[in-house]
This record gives sequence, C-alpha cells and structure tokens, in this order.
Amino acid sequence: MRASVSPTSEPTSEPLPAPGQTAVDDTGEAVALPRAVRRVVSLVPSLTETVAVSAPGLLVGATDWCTEPAVLDVARVRGTKNPDTAAVVALAPDLVLANSEENRDVDLAFLRAAGLAVWVTAPETLDAALVSLERVLAAIGVGRPDWLEVAGREWAAPGERERGGRRRAVVPIWRRPWMALGRDTFAGDVLARLGVDNVLAGSPERYPRVELATLPPHDLVVLPDEPYAFDADDGPEAFPGVPAALVSGRHLTWYGPSLAEARAVLSAQLAATVPS
Repeated sequence: MRASVSPTSEPTSEPLPAPGQTAVDDTGEAVALPRAVRRVVSLVPSLTETVAVSAPGLLVGATDWCTEPAVLDVARVRGTKNPDTAAVVALAPDLVLANSEENRDVDLAFLRAAGLAVWVTAPETLDAALVSLERVLAAIGVGRPDWLEVAGREWAAPGERERGGRRRAVVPIWRRPWMALGRDTFAGDVLARLGVDNVLAGSPERYPRVELATLPPHDLVVLPDEPYAFDADDGPEAFPGVPAALVSGRHLTWYGPSLAEARAVLSAQLAATVPS
C-alpha cells in the first residue's frame, strides 16, 4: 500500500518509526516493521555502512558494491542493480534496506511479494538525508548515534559561502557516454553548501547525458571517483583550460557515517584543483 506522501526531499516532522509499527518510508510506501529487527540485508552501500557502524551484528547481507567498513563479514548478494533476490529471501531478513535510485522497482516488488519488509530511502538534499538516516536507524530499533550528531553539527550552516566566492561547476558521473549531475540531487546540494553551484541544476533530468561542447559556462569541473573512477589521467583532459577537482565519490554521494567528515574532506579536495 502506498501512502499519499511525497519522497523525502525535505525534512519531515513525522514521528520516528519503530519496530512493531507500520510506518511510511521515504517513497510513501507503508512498511509493517517486525516487532524485533535482528537481521538486516542492505542493498545500498551507504546504508550498509550506516548499519554496520551503528548496530554491529544486525547486518547479514549486502551487495558486492558495499565496500565500507573495509572488513565486512556478511553474505554478498551481487549488485545494487542486479541483486540475487532469491539469496536475499534465503537470508530471512527482518528488514531489507533499499534506495529509490540505487535499486530497481522490479527487485523490490519481488522481495515484498516474498513476504519481506522493505524500507526505501530517497533523499534529494543533505537535510533530508540526515532525517532519512535517523528514520532508518529508528526502524531497526537503534537510537541516534554519535556520528549522526557530528554530521548534523558539521553541516549546520546550509548554503555557507566558502572563501574565494562561489564557483560554477559541471559534475560528470560517467563517460562514454558523458553523464553529469542534473536537477535535485543529494550531491548537488552538498556541493552548493561548499560554494559550488552545479551549472546543470536546471536540467529536466537528474542525471542527463551531456555534450561537452554545449555545456553552460563553468569555471570548475568536479570529478568524483565513483560511479566512474575519474582520476588525474582520466577526465581532466576533456575540459581544456578548466581547473578540475578530484573528489571522493563516497564523501560526495554517500549519506551515512561518511557525512561526519565529508565537509572537511570535500573542502580540501575542491581547493586542490589540478590543471586540465
């Protein structure tokens, strides 16, 4: 059953979910939470890290792309876009964690049809991500952890203008074909808070394909190391005359424990541009 609420693009004042209750996830889906959550499968790298750091022992399964924490002894269920849904069901989780962008509706529908409770996140801003994380943790019966308190304090000045004024950037996420951040993205909001405005924020698409020759004027290119692994030898050369900032994709795009240090990490990386 889908409730009549919109995805969590802004913070909500709704009561926190709790095990044993029916609560609404970020997408408006009503989820009957089990009375006790002792087994969790995560299909999202940032949520895997969130659970592993905040509630060691609850996580029993994760995707092959779930690389944090570095030592994670759980069953692997393939990728975010092609999870082994039968393997997920066999793990008998009390709750499956997913994301509206990372995971496919068809896979989530299969898991629900198999009788599993599935909680889907969908934050499009940093504030919404902080709320979404608190709600995920509450759904599995975990209180607000220290790292989430730290992240909230670190990002408490939305839209802060960094020294040197604001910059206008294009933010590729893939090449062959070239794709970039467009409208209403979590990563775009993070950059805006660091003084970097995405020149494609007005795009009708969230992750548009782009032609480099027709990009709007920009004075910076931001190159994360995921999902495409841009580096000093692969990416900057495509933007002649424009400084390039090589940044951590985990700190730019993940919402989880990495948010506690993301502001400092990204600020330093944005300042250390390399020539094209």
